[in-house]
Amino acid sequence: MKLTIVGKNKKSTAAVYLILRISVIAIMIVQLFHKNYENVFLCALTLVEFLIPIIIDRKLNIKLPNTLEILIILFIFASEILGEVQNFYGIFKYWDTMLHTINGFLCAAIGFSMIDILNRSRKFHTKMKPIFVALVAFCFSMTIGVLWEFIEYGIDVTIKTDMQKDKIVSVVSSVSLNEEKKNSAVTIKDITETDIHGKVNGQNTIVKVDGGYLDLGLHDTMKDLLVNFIGAVVFSVIGLLYIKDRDEYKFAEKFMPAIKTEQEIEETKMELARLEKVLADKKKKKEGKV
Repeated sequence: MKLTIVGKNKKSTAAVYLILRISVIAIMIVQLFHKNYENVFLCALTLVEFLIPIIIDRKLNIKLPNTLEILIILFIFASEILGEVQNFYGIFKYWDTMLHTINGFLCAAIGFSMIDILNRSRKFHTKMKPIFVALVAFCFSMTIGVLWEFIEYGIDVTIKTDMQKDKIVSVVSSVSLNEEKKNSAVTIKDITETDIHGKVNGQNTIVKVDGGYLDLGLHDTMKDLLVNFIGAVVFSVIGLLYIKDRDEYKFAEKFMPAIKTEQEIEETKMELARLEKVLADKKKKKEGKV
């Protein structure tokens, strides 16, 4: 698939695409030079993910506003390249928190727009009240957030990664520590260090954890879901206000996909045909010179 942004007022989107693709390719070359093949794969995956908005536009005839499209590709770049390859997750404490909040907001916007499209369609006989449209958008966003946490947990368990980002905590409260085997939690406070006895590469090893106890992803998962919740609530409220007064809260449309009209679909086809002709003419000229 040729990476060509079609449609009017797409210059800003095309510029962002171009800059980010060049950046990803440059980083991929550097990672290949250093033989870091895992990061090379992440870069290649990012380039594929950049095609998602274009596929949605062309194949599903869904119009993505410029703001939403730019946010999506920036989100992909920030999570895959900056977060994973450049280790922004480790360098910046709240990088992951920021991305999960944005994810909650964007998913709520997408869920909201789907229900709003159905609500305004003549083919859809059941009309939902604004509060229920907002509720569905919220639930859609939270469902995506939960499914992503399932994916993180599954990958961590199967191939022993740390997508859930373990945290060091200084307080533990557990019924497993109750020596009398009662259903009463024992709390240990002010933990200064923990010794982990096990094997690393087949060798018996003792790993000392300074500063407390190593929590295996629970705090990270709950924090991610909490900020996803906040992002989902924010757009659900915006969406609710938008339904009640579409002119006053028109800015909400900047984050909402929409079904293309017949005219827009035809314009896209004509623009693609024109671009294909330009490329074909350039190819003929090049072959003629050769």
